[in-house]
Amino acid sequence: MIVESITVGPFVENAFIAGCEDTREVFVIDPGAEAERILDIINTNSLKVLKIINTHAHIDHIGAVQEIRKATGAGFFLHKSEEPFVQSYDQQCKFFGVRFGEKPEIDGFLAEGDTLRVGKYEGKVVYTPGHSPGGLCFVFGDRVFAGDTLFMGSIGRTDLPGGDHNALIGNIKKKLLTLPPDMVVHCGHGPDTSIGREKERNPFLTGNMNIFGL
Repeated sequence: MIVESITVGPFVENAFIAGCEDTREVFVIDPGAEAERILDIINTNSLKVLKIINTHAHIDHIGAVQEIRKATGAGFFLHKSEEPFVQSYDQQCKFFGVRFGEKPEIDGFLAEGDTLRVGKYEGKVVYTPGHSPGGLCFVFGDRVFAGDTLFMGSIGRTDLPGGDHNALIGNIKKKLLTLPPDMVVHCGHGPDTSIGREKERNPFLTGNMNIFGL
């Protein structure tokens, strides 16, 4: 499977290009900023973008959506509960004092259990709210694109509007930690990890917050 990770913007967010090496069809996942860098990879490698799919709609994950949408003709999809964040894009920009691009236009919505097909690969949409009301993860074979749901040694923050700490922990344990331990987790920020590593060592999930041995 094609998987290109591009770390973009001042929030150091991981955008992904993922798809089929045979058909050259791909999804762009969470393009948060620096649309020109993402488009350069797409064009240089003669890739066809089928959809732009987002795990959620915080500003650092949607800033490059509209430019990529216009350049490729691909539609933009995410969970319906994230629509208010898209509509308040200008307010998000003012609040954080940054602007990465135009407000995106939504073409459709994704929900729990939806199938994502790209070339010879088939993925599933997993609904994991908590970091945001419409948080999603995308599972393809032995990989899960987790957005800001799960990080190496950490979890997404829940102090932003719509966040729910208990919901996030519950969804991680119920829907992610039940996946195979060797499954690669592509995170919205920071390095890749694995389900097994986080199940055994993530202090937010094990309950062992004494991570400094004190």
